[in-house]
Amino acid sequence: MTLLSVNLNAVAQLRNRRDLPWPSVTGIARVVLDAGASGITIHPRPDERHIRRTDVFELSTLLRSDYPNAEFNIEGYPSEDFLALIDQVDPEQVTLVPDDPAQATSDHGWDFHGQADFLASVIERLNKPGRRISLFCDPDAGSAGVAAAKATGADRIELFTGPYGACFDDPARAERELAALAETTEAALAIGLGVNAGHDLTLENLPAFQAKVPGVAEVSIGHGITADALLMGFSEAVRRYRDVLGDLN
Repeated sequence: MTLLSVNLNAVAQLRNRRDLPWPSVTGIARVVLDAGASGITIHPRPDERHIRRTDVFELSTLLRSDYPNAEFNIEGYPSEDFLALIDQVDPEQVTLVPDDPAQATSDHGWDFHGQADFLASVIERLNKPGRRISLFCDPDAGSAGVAAAKATGADRIELFTGPYGACFDDPARAERELAALAETTEAALAIGLGVNAGHDLTLENLPAFQAKVPGVAEVSIGHGITADALLMGFSEAVRRYRDVLGDLN
């Protein structure tokens, strides 16, 4: 069973096209959590092009008051502003990504060897009981990469599945990407490092991912599930993703 965390960045980006309060980020959070999603993921960026700081606090209040068993996962580059936000909000999971603020979206994992000291110092600062730290990881990191990730003090890696997601019209390349993801996952699990995954996962490519990359604890999905929700609604989209993930009771 793999748990589903719904990334709400795309919902926030749609709302931000107009100076209006809809679609409501907290309202959609309620819908997906009521449909059985295990948590909410957001990636607040400095320019607030999708998630705003106000959203972060409103979602935190919603989860603590109405969904105490749901996980709040906040992604971001560990700038001082981001770390201060984490101190204020206190999410259950923090996913650190090596993004430049100008990037459209996350597109690569950490250099676990070259940035080992930096990551270790950030994780030491963030670590506290009841909180999990995850590091964004390239699919081909392999055993050396995940060993270096674990040495920083991280609890999990999050596999960057974007290269696999981009293979929708190239089955042979998709098989190669899945093999790399499976190898990195196996190496991580062997040393006690948990594995999450995210980026461009869809109802079409998740079944093969699930079959070839066992042991993934959680996937965070935003763009794909939002696109599906335009056709079938968020509740049904969550149900279908949970079905593929083996997370339906």
